[in-house]
Amino acid sequence: MTRIFSLAIAALTAAAVLAPAARADDVRGAGSTFAYPIIWKWSQAFREKTGQTVSYQSVGSSAGVNAIKDRTADFGASDKPLQPAELAKLGLGQFPIVFGGVVPVLNVDGIGPGQMKFTGALLADIFLGKITNWNDPAIKAVNPDLTFPDAKIAVVHRSDGSGTTFNWVSYLSKASPEWKQRVGEGNAVDWPVGSGARGNEGVATDVKRIKNSIGYVEFTYVVQVKLTYGLVQNRAGKFIAPSAASFQAAAASFDWTKADDFAVIINDSPAEDAYPIAASTFVLMYKDPKAAGASRAAFDFWKFSLGEGEKYASQLGYVPLPPALVEQVKAYWARTFKGGA
Repeated sequence: MTRIFSLAIAALTAAAVLAPAARADDVRGAGSTFAYPIIWKWSQAFREKTGQTVSYQSVGSSAGVNAIKDRTADFGASDKPLQPAELAKLGLGQFPIVFGGVVPVLNVDGIGPGQMKFTGALLADIFLGKITNWNDPAIKAVNPDLTFPDAKIAVVHRSDGSGTTFNWVSYLSKASPEWKQRVGEGNAVDWPVGSGARGNEGVATDVKRIKNSIGYVEFTYVVQVKLTYGLVQNRAGKFIAPSAASFQAAAASFDWTKADDFAVIINDSPAEDAYPIAASTFVLMYKDPKAAGASRAAFDFWKFSLGEGEKYASQLGYVPLPPALVEQVKAYWARTFKGGA
């Protein structure tokens, strides 16, 4: 297990309420486990450069939104964007920091990474509990060249409020009318089957441990933990592997200039080479950080992260924001946040 993943698990077990920062200009954040590996890397590089500490609690998107609402953090990180009306009501601004993807992962003997194919309908039926065995004819129909065991499918899902879950079930709602009607969307849903695990870290650990299991995690955890992943059929009918290129194709297919407060959901892209369950992480901050008791150094951290720090995103399997979108974010900072220029 890599150092990053071990640190993610340590962070997950920490208290959701943040302790006071050691210095007045240190930065406190909380939220997305999807983005934890890159925020951790950015925080290490930022500290080496400036001496300032960024403490981040990997507690899930819902907890991150609550942390910023409760003013126990300088920023919250969520993989589900808040809508402009809610942001205005709360006095918050929002901007994207990185792109990635939510990936089906499995632990089945004889099935290697990238070998198994999933349609959206097939994934929905598995997570609905309609398909319960790995040698089900519906699975064989999509994967005629693979051999599956006569074994029950162990479904693993998130137990906490999660932007990763939001992007997963948002895609399933688009792919399956039955899923949309029975389960729907949200950071947390009433799962028809399966066992819950906390954070991307918890799901990755359980799938790695439990034979004949299936779950979903952010792609970086696939790389770090060496999980077996599946291909997912996109709207163009192609089975797409998760990769920086396929995430980038999804992100580039949406017009960010027309979205107020960057409230864009990038899954189910129509682009031919787009991975269908692509996702973004968004940062939430108060428009007047000083009045909210937040550290001014938070902007310095994000300027660093979306500047020279972007190289680390690529190293970890994320897609950094393209230069034009970074400039759009900077312009948004200047007009939205007091002292944010």
